Amino acid sequence: MRAIRRFTVRPVLPPALAGLGDLAGNLRWSWHPESQDVFERVDPALWAATGRDPVKLLGAVGAPRLRELADSPDFLAGLDAASQDLHRYLTGDRWYQKRVASGEVLPEAVAYFSPEFGITSVLPQYSGGLGILAGDHLKAASDLGVPILGVGLLYRHGYFKQALSREGWQQETYPVLDPDGLPISLLREENGSRASISIAMPDGPELLARIWVASVGRVPLLMLDTDVEGNPDHYRDVTDRLYGGNSEHRLRQELLLGVGGVRAIRAYCRITGHPAPEVFHTNEGHAGFLGLERIRELTVAEGGPKLDLDTALEVSRSSTVFTTHTPVPAGIDRFPLTLMEQYFTEAGPVPGVPVERILALGTEDYAGGDPSVFNMAVMGFRLAQRANGVSQLHGEVSRGMFSGLWPAFDEAEVPIGSITNGVHGPSWVAREMFDLAAGHGADRESDDVEAFWAAVDKVPGNEVWATKRVLREKLVLDARRRLRKSWEKRGAARAELKWIDSALDPDVLTIGFARRAASYKRLTLMMRDPARLKSLLLHPERPIQLVIAGKAHPADDGGKKLIQDIVRLSDDPEIRHRIVFLPNYDIAMAQPLYPGCDVWLNNPLRPYEACGTSGMKAALNGGLNLSVLDGWWDEWYDGDNGWAIPTADGVEDVDHRDDLEATALYDLIERDVAPRFYDVDAEGVPTRWLEMTRHTLKSLGPKVLATRMVRDYVRQLYAPAAITAHRLNTDFAGAAQLAAWKKKVKAGWEHVRVEHVESSGVGDAPEVGDRMSVRAFVALGDLEPADVDVQLVYGKSNSEDELVENGIESLHVAESYGGGRHRFDVEHVLDQSGAFGYTVRIVPRNDLLTSPAELGVVALP
Repeated sequence: MRAIRRFTVRPVLPPALAGLGDLAGNLRWSWHPESQDVFERVDPALWAATGRDPVKLLGAVGAPRLRELADSPDFLAGLDAASQDLHRYLTGDRWYQKRVASGEVLPEAVAYFSPEFGITSVLPQYSGGLGILAGDHLKAASDLGVPILGVGLLYRHGYFKQALSREGWQQETYPVLDPDGLPISLLREENGSRASISIAMPDGPELLARIWVASVGRVPLLMLDTDVEGNPDHYRDVTDRLYGGNSEHRLRQELLLGVGGVRAIRAYCRITGHPAPEVFHTNEGHAGFLGLERIRELTVAEGGPKLDLDTALEVSRSSTVFTTHTPVPAGIDRFPLTLMEQYFTEAGPVPGVPVERILALGTEDYAGGDPSVFNMAVMGFRLAQRANGVSQLHGEVSRGMFSGLWPAFDEAEVPIGSITNGVHGPSWVAREMFDLAAGHGADRESDDVEAFWAAVDKVPGNEVWATKRVLREKLVLDARRRLRKSWEKRGAARAELKWIDSALDPDVLTIGFARRAASYKRLTLMMRDPARLKSLLLHPERPIQLVIAGKAHPADDGGKKLIQDIVRLSDDPEIRHRIVFLPNYDIAMAQPLYPGCDVWLNNPLRPYEACGTSGMKAALNGGLNLSVLDGWWDEWYDGDNGWAIPTADGVEDVDHRDDLEATALYDLIERDVAPRFYDVDAEGVPTRWLEMTRHTLKSLGPKVLATRMVRDYVRQLYAPAAITAHRLNTDFAGAAQLAAWKKKVKAGWEHVRVEHVESSGVGDAPEVGDRMSVRAFVALGDLEPADVDVQLVYGKSNSEDELVENGIESLHVAESYGGGRHRFDVEHVLDQSGAFGYTVRIVPRNDLLTSPAELGVVALP
């Protein structure tokens, strides 16, 4: 019999236990072991049975046990200590507050938008790396005291739960999540009514959404939910599941995230008094419509300043940061222009922003683009003054991928920077690793992260190795439990599962491989030569074992086939004790997986891994990476902190390339990885392996942390964006002047040209130290010399007269003539030997531009 209504009844805690509610209501417990200890003491068995979920735990524990705890001085002392620690964490000055106190100009608040957030497994609002990164961003911001406001959606079904059929085919289920049973609370107005936002839609009534708030340490995360009374069924389903539905469904979700997210922020700040964000950061293009809503606020919104469209655009752009995560065009959301025209009428979600201007922001109007679609990433770049990729290599890939937006400039000058991702150490480092370091004087709360990781040198090798063995055993036990559960769901009888009791071995070299089953991640590369793989798994002296996990998108049958191929191989009775596939990869699985692995494998098709943070988590737990030089590994591999899998770049035959790289992978494992792991001293400790482990922790520990990443965002993007925004937004005069200046420059650029260049001062045999005088005669039309930068671009010249390793030096105006003509001069010192070349160009110049390429125009001889 099915219930017609379902809800969660929350417990009433005795007054003495009120602190339990406070601890459970703030997600800091998910990365704070001492808080978890308090919940475990409530009822250890129930804590495990509820999946280590404080809300479920407190809802399931009986009143007699609560009364018993309320009368326990020992328990109350522990609860009080944890409560006081949380209070100090939430209210004390941290890194950001100290920077402000020292005089740095930093934004009062930053809004961070993402379609998914992976905070904890008990709040399943994530599908993979993008969401985990967003969750780690919020956690690290909280630890640093960065005043971020997170904005996302609350999906009624989350992503999906993965199971396997008897034949090994992925099967998806979508359990309904009850918000009242989650660690979130409803945002309410002062009178107690629920706060809500609405968005005008073209096909009926307004779309309504309520606002849920998750407390991620010091960071509020606002999540919009359309499953509310007053919405028709198709509106209620807007927040049904992550990355589901057709194009129109996705468009509605992204309208809600971007437009509705800004309105949710305004409601939250009005109700709570939280400072209004000065900087808006969109994590991927899904939230890009936030820029349109901010323009609407500035042009036609009631109580707004009523700016013209161009001025409002400059105000919005100056304080917007856009991070692109995809290295492949297929990963970008595109919508048909006809659908955009249907939704963005004058009566649509952003009145006052004409549809033709909206379409122009996202149209692929460049060589190789598709003019029939609206590209969310293209709009993201055009609506943000600052943009970045998520590793140095990904920044390079992105500059090439989106160079069509700045066709007049070389790829190196495309204004897309890079900030390499990081991971939240307290969430992913095993407690045993922290305890090991603490036992030798390291302080995990210290700001001196280099000193913390360097403490590994103080720890005896046998202690490090014993700890890794403990972590490997925890992984083995967790994997066996999951494997048994999976086989039972596949229809196996318990009587035929005795073999699982000896599946995996805590003393065997353990290689982890877990990621989305996208084709470019090459989930099955290790299976190219099954016989070779089998010989590695079953080696009599140096065996390896593989723990594999990952989900395929529900619509991706190709990805599901890759999973099935792995499952069928791992079902082979000869090797199933050495290779396992664990379904339903999530945070709960990942937390014992990373620490328990000795080696983390990553073999994407280079350069399609934007960053790949899973290997960072393994490294923080003393694991060694075995990876293609892609993403972050291309940046920080140094030859001693793991292994680089050679790639067959340039080989066009896909199968041949995969064969070559698989062979290279097998060779590395057989000839280097496994022998080093099993080369032990008299005490059974692999000293050469531990040398690499120590070096990994010292060299990568400080770099791969999300706190380093968030500091980089603050210094390189948030603070500069806030400074520019202050200059433009104080009375909007700066924005109006900038908009007018851009309009003047674009209108007059057709008359800008380099008419003649001459040089002197170097003879037939120039030498290092010689001075070369360059004169450029230029025409500027109606522009003034102050509007432009006439530049000498110089560098090494290759055989095709192309400049490489360029330098730039500005020329100064020497003479002005009639008709907008001028002479610019510079004296350049030849400071390098070898082939030399130069040219002169003209680019727009304004102190409020972040890059000379921002307007996309340049004049060359």
